[in-house]
Amino acid sequence: MRGAGRNRQDHGGARGSRSGGGGAQGGSRGNGGAQRGGQRNDDRRRGDGRGEGRRGEDRRPGSFGRPSAKGSPRSGGFATGRTERASSRPHGANAAGGQRRGEPAARGTSTQGMSDRDLVRSYAEPLKLGRRKGEWLDVRLPETLVGAPVQKVMQQTPLAPKLANKLAQSKGVILQGSILRLQLFPSEAIDFPADWMELNVLYEDDFTLVVNKPSGIEVHPSEHGQRRTLAHGVASYYEMTNQQVRIRHIHRIDKETTGPVLYAKNEFAHYQYDKAMREKKIERIYLALAEGVLEKDRGTINKPIGQDRHHSTKRRVSETGDPAVTHYEVVERFADHTLVRLRLETGRTHQIRVHLSAIGHPLAGDGMYGGKRGLIARQALHGEKLIWHHPWTNEPLSARAPLPDDFAEALEKLRG
Repeated sequence: MRGAGRNRQDHGGARGSRSGGGGAQGGSRGNGGAQRGGQRNDDRRRGDGRGEGRRGEDRRPGSFGRPSAKGSPRSGGFATGRTERASSRPHGANAAGGQRRGEPAARGTSTQGMSDRDLVRSYAEPLKLGRRKGEWLDVRLPETLVGAPVQKVMQQTPLAPKLANKLAQSKGVILQGSILRLQLFPSEAIDFPADWMELNVLYEDDFTLVVNKPSGIEVHPSEHGQRRTLAHGVASYYEMTNQQVRIRHIHRIDKETTGPVLYAKNEFAHYQYDKAMREKKIERIYLALAEGVLEKDRGTINKPIGQDRHHSTKRRVSETGDPAVTHYEVVERFADHTLVRLRLETGRTHQIRVHLSAIGHPLAGDGMYGGKRGLIARQALHGEKLIWHHPWTNEPLSARAPLPDDFAEALEKLRG
């Protein structure tokens, strides 16, 4: 179930292991409480704990580079954020999110006699990722939190209150001295029958799976009883790698479109990624081969999209449709085609296909929206890059998918 082989990192990084480090840690400061009696105690102790932060590869995730008149597009790795992976992962690898070694945590005074407001203020240091042990995530607490009530400790985790309460009710939260144990990885029944297929896994850790979807298969079934979708292939991958995980896709791409698809591997990650999608914090960068020559080097298409009244599976620009915004830049111009890179601000069905057709430049091969199939037998649309943030550490991560063969061959024909 591997792809064609392990690809190199774009910037010469070491090969990925599923036992990567924890998320980026910024500076933190723990302040001891001020005791007030007959006189003010001016002897306050203050300790500083500074962790080494890591910046993501892109200063502005999804930002475009300069368009080139001639040139080809350049075609993830746990919690590095510094380099990105576009590689197949071996079966059976299991990522345990390790805590990064750094300087000692902040030291503070006793919390006795402090108000709830002072307690929350003194616990402002976010918890590091910790390590997975079976179904549990073990998180070591900073000294400012040792001995604090479990409710205060849970407030320093990225878990939403609803999920934290659910874990507490199912006895999935255990506080043992300086260790907080969270049952974030319970065994689950795989909810799709397994259909083996060769998958190219671009990125994987305990929370996340990113798979490069090939052309010709759907992300999940569109009708009852349908088989051999990407969901069935991922079910087979989980089964073969002994992962008892439900299939949770975060977004979809069209059947004939290629590129990364993001999966959450537990309920916590699913909640975080759904929230990120709603807040438009997951970036999707596409390459498209459009018919005709676009005159502007870059631009924005802001046209609402609704369903076509005459075709149930087709979409069209409509004043009563949902808002849809697509940003584009020209990568390469040919005699009668243009290679463009696009970033979606919204995620409407067929958005890129509808928008490019609406400005008179349908995708090559996209017969539904006016494209011709002489150059390529499907719509020439490829998900080049996916950018997201780690659900616990909020560290920027990315995965890049190599250009598929039919798309690359179409470009070579135009250049030749």
